Amino acid sequence: MITQTEGQIYLAAQRGTSQLSWFRSYHTFNFGQYQKEHRIPFGALQVLNDDTLAAGKSFKMQLGSATEVILIPVAGAIEYKNSLGENGILEAGQIQLFAAETAMDYEITNPYESELVNFIQIWLRNDQPVFISGHQQKNLDLEIRNELIPLFTPDHNGLKVQQSAYGYIGKYQGRVEGLYTLKNPGNGIFVFIIEGAFEVQNRLLEARDGLSLWNLDELEFEALSNDAILLILEISL
Repeated sequence: MITQTEGQIYLAAQRGTSQLSWFRSYHTFNFGQYQKEHRIPFGALQVLNDDTLAAGKSFKMQLGSATEVILIPVAGAIEYKNSLGENGILEAGQIQLFAAETAMDYEITNPYESELVNFIQIWLRNDQPVFISGHQQKNLDLEIRNELIPLFTPDHNGLKVQQSAYGYIGKYQGRVEGLYTLKNPGNGIFVFIIEGAFEVQNRLLEARDGLSLWNLDELEFEALSNDAILLILEISL
């Protein structure tokens, strides 16, 4: 396809793991007791955790600095509540953004009696001099095929973040190619495969693999399986 650009692959099988009898979390980057030299955060992207929670169980997260938290249910629904007094149910096919000031927290519960839930947590560090806490939520139409759907941007195309960051999700049929053009020179790209397989910048990525890239103007990818789903995150470095 194209010449390889500078990057780092984060294989699903090599992620850090935190596990209890009722909760399992895979960490793409350093998190908690998982600390590796080659797994430092990618610019403003501090956390990308792939979590599974047992029926009826809950856990709470507290933020040590101003952070924009993105929650994406993959299978099932999660119940949430946060320091702003917001609470409710977030289902697969929806996305939530919680702009949390230092020391704010949020709690996630599996509302089912017998089913596991799987969801993705993304933390974007926010170093802007003015940061306003808040809560946003929207529905995603993943019946749309072969195009990127905005998750968050600084300009209300999707949920609105308070920094130079852009997030997109796309579901693609096999052998369909895609192109993403960076919005801001100097930003980096992080790609995370939710389902299926893709070739991204001449690299093979399978389900729950990640790839960070820098020094590029556009990203080329091709789906290698039907109903393959990927996240594309453009992040300030």
